[in-house]
Amino acid sequence: MDSGRNSVTGTAVEGHMKEHLEEDAYIQEEQTRKELGARAAEDEAQAPTGPQKFQHGFWDPEVAHLRAIYMKILGMTVVLLVCAMWICFSVYWGSLGEIAQHVPNLKGLIINRDGTDGALGQAIVAAFEANSRGEGVAPNAHLTWAVVDSASFSTNEDLAHAVVEEEAWAAVVVNSAATSLLTSARSSGNKSYDPRTAITFYYNQGRNEIAANSFIVPYTTALLQSTLTSFNARINAELFASLASNAGQNSQQALASIAQAPQTVSQPFSFTPVNLRPYTKTASQAVLLVGQIYIIVISFIITMTHDFARGVISPFLRFNSYAKMRVLVPLTLYIPISFGYAMVNLPFKLTFGAKYSYAGGFFLFWVFVYMGMAGLGLATEAMITLLTPRFVAYFLIALIIFNVSVASVPIALQPGFYRWGYGFPVFNLAEAIRTIIFNTKNKMGLNAGVLVVWIVVSLITVPLFTWLTRRKDEMAERKRVAEDKAVDA
Repeated sequence: MDSGRNSVTGTAVEGHMKEHLEEDAYIQEEQTRKELGARAAEDEAQAPTGPQKFQHGFWDPEVAHLRAIYMKILGMTVVLLVCAMWICFSVYWGSLGEIAQHVPNLKGLIINRDGTDGALGQAIVAAFEANSRGEGVAPNAHLTWAVVDSASFSTNEDLAHAVVEEEAWAAVVVNSAATSLLTSARSSGNKSYDPRTAITFYYNQGRNEIAANSFIVPYTTALLQSTLTSFNARINAELFASLASNAGQNSQQALASIAQAPQTVSQPFSFTPVNLRPYTKTASQAVLLVGQIYIIVISFIITMTHDFARGVISPFLRFNSYAKMRVLVPLTLYIPISFGYAMVNLPFKLTFGAKYSYAGGFFLFWVFVYMGMAGLGLATEAMITLLTPRFVAYFLIALIIFNVSVASVPIALQPGFYRWGYGFPVFNLAEAIRTIIFNTKNKMGLNAGVLVVWIVVSLITVPLFTWLTRRKDEMAERKRVAEDKAVDA
């Protein structure tokens, strides 16, 4: 019985002790929970309260520091844009602002085939020489005319060829025996006499339609009309004075002849304008100027897209592989894009067959568009490396304006500052396109050379700038790895 009592007593003691232990554990757990809760509340009270997403107005104090950054970015953008406008827009405005003051830079040729005794030839030469000196016209409202011996161009076809080959912007020729032909027509009553055969005026509209339409044709036509009006009135007066002083049978015969050929009196002399290279398609303006702005913009889109895409893989590439990718990928992308640009022009009937076959002209057009796109596009590819996507748009503004400034009007009509335009892509691309679609002077070898130089320069600068930025990135990565190792140690 004692042993049974002892076992019951031991069991009761053990149960009692277990209850005390569980109670102590519960109390300790509660104390720990309270301490942690108090510490968390204390930490939460001490932690700074930051802005919460989607919870604030623009002028809330909680977003004051973010608002300052926002305003700073916009303010700097305005400052940079104003500076870009002052620099770049001034260049463009200047390229157009004084073109009328430089019209005397346009050279013209005068040839007198009327002979030393030809009154018409002498009158035309004297009038054009006076015009070159600015006599009788507004300041600078004239071309500069050079009198050339007829032996220099034995035929009018040779003279026309000289205008096409850009030896002069225009040429005026008093045709052979013009004065004696009028005298003969009056005396014989030649009904077939055509006053317009006396003088021929050659010009080349396809070389530059603005220069031709705004200055060359209006100024030359006005000079010829005023000169011929005065000269025709004078020789008519001399004719009728002669008839009046010699009344008789001869006078009656002369009047009868004049009656048979009244044009010999109503308009004794006139002229024939010959547009050697007509500006035949208004759609040509799209590819000569505005379309080239589109080429720059399209190339820039490729540059921005490539910058975003290569960020995925570039950190894992060796420099040689990365540099090749930077150059070869854009050059490859320009192929289908330039071909698509060329194809757009086919429905609008551009005269690709003016100089070569239609297919050959189209192929050359595509090749030059590709070279222009490569020269302009790789330039932005190089500069985005230095300027980063944040600031490369300012380079784009300069690239467009400096190219367009020298392509809209002849550089000869611009101040000497703009002579750099001869070495820019858009000017040379426009010249090559004019040769293809208007059959103007062939300078495509020079034009292609300038475009290739731009491409080659970019083929050097893109890897160079890439190496500089890659070197900086590698140094930053090595520094980061060293700092991580130091922390782990």
